[in-house]
Amino acid sequence: MTRLDRIAARRGTPQESGLISLAILAVGGQGGGVLTKLIVELAEANGYFAQSTYVPGVAQRTGATLYYVEIAPRRSVPPVFSLMPSEGHVDVVIAAELMEAGRAVQRGIVTSDRTLLLASNHRILTIGEKAVPGDGTVEPDEVQSALFDEAKRSIVFDMQRMASETGSHISTVMFGALAGSQALPFDRAAFERVMQANARSDADLLAFARAYDLKPVSGQKDEIPTGLSVKPSGLDAFEHRLSGLPDSVRPMAEAGLKKIVDYQDIAYGEEYLDGVEDAVERGRDGTFAEAFAKHLANAMCYMDILRVADLKTRASRFARIEQEFTKGATPTYRVTEFLHPRGEEFIATLPAGLAERIDRSERAKRMVDRILNKGRRITSNRLGGFLALYAIAGMSVWRRKLFRHRQEMRWISRWRDLAFDIVAEDPALATEVVRAQRLIKGYGDTHARGSGHYDKVIEGIGLVRGRADAADWARRFIAAALADESGAALDGALATVRGFVDVGPQ
Repeated sequence: MTRLDRIAARRGTPQESGLISLAILAVGGQGGGVLTKLIVELAEANGYFAQSTYVPGVAQRTGATLYYVEIAPRRSVPPVFSLMPSEGHVDVVIAAELMEAGRAVQRGIVTSDRTLLLASNHRILTIGEKAVPGDGTVEPDEVQSALFDEAKRSIVFDMQRMASETGSHISTVMFGALAGSQALPFDRAAFERVMQANARSDADLLAFARAYDLKPVSGQKDEIPTGLSVKPSGLDAFEHRLSGLPDSVRPMAEAGLKKIVDYQDIAYGEEYLDGVEDAVERGRDGTFAEAFAKHLANAMCYMDILRVADLKTRASRFARIEQEFTKGATPTYRVTEFLHPRGEEFIATLPAGLAERIDRSERAKRMVDRILNKGRRITSNRLGGFLALYAIAGMSVWRRKLFRHRQEMRWISRWRDLAFDIVAEDPALATEVVRAQRLIKGYGDTHARGSGHYDKVIEGIGLVRGRADAADWARRFIAAALADESGAALDGALATVRGFVDVGPQ
């Protein structure tokens, strides 16, 4: 008998050895390591051998990591554990996010004859999904359907929501769901002893209990509310203006107003409603005005350094981080912000008059960029780093006097005037002009690239204006721009139009 044969004999089949294998797939920060520790501690406390390994990855955000655990009853001869999961040999797969569950199915570790799949159906967008200029989101229903088709048994629900509702962490919910699944040979009391020894607060015990008692519905889809749950102060003053808008426009205008006031102030909200009311007067139906209400809010809430600093210093952000990463009264984390401001972004935050003089000088711009274009790391949950970001965010009170604001208002004025000019002759085409605003987002290179695509779309609209199918062509231009970051698809669509534009309206 060879050495490998002896190892295989010692390992035995799962039925002979009582070996149970578990794979955990989690995105960075979701507590996959914590869950692995709990499972190992549970097994060892109940007379089992246990081994855990992990392989870090870079699939999403801070990286998706695969943790692997094998447990087996204690016997005179210790078992030989595997270091990695293999296709068709995993008893339990736990995925802390829907796409990670899909990856587990893809790599073959979820099988219909053996595997229990515990998965959260909430989403964390992958880098590939976010990189698409338009909506690159993968259809979640197709992935979730595959989970029920491929596994022997599936328990799928929104674990992140349960964690938020109980004030706990998703790793605790996963541990409770694992206990409730009865996939491991340990009773509830055994799980609870481990949970009580490791709980940071009563919230963890509550989350565990709720997940244990949950009876998930196959294919259940939870809707997560979005937007502000509380009106920013001062919005009551706008109730009479909102009530005067058409029914088809009012919900979008109210959502846009909340966003505007949260971004800047009440006066900025008045400017926004002025624009919406103007669109209502000019549009023949509510479609144009509804689209304008949506995209005007997005245009007025442009992303700049001040906004980035504001979002990074909000109390709600630190409360969420503290809830997830604080043990008792002692912080167990450090929040590091990776920033790389460029010279042009700094110039954009200067008073408009000064910035325009600098912007006209290539030499001055190069000098500013040489000084400032460096990567920086700021620890935002320490006093010095927080105060630096908070001071930058506080500059928003002067936002209307800054160069970036002047640039954005000029762009909004041209965009609005073009849409208003077209709406009387072709409301459908004017609506597409309004929707073309979605091409412009972010700042820096992303903003510049989107602006370039927008300019090409408007050029194309100028070519087809007056044709009966002008709106259809505008939709094609926008779709092409959103589908291809390089702009090749948009260039192809424009070339097609230039080929027949001399034929005249059809």
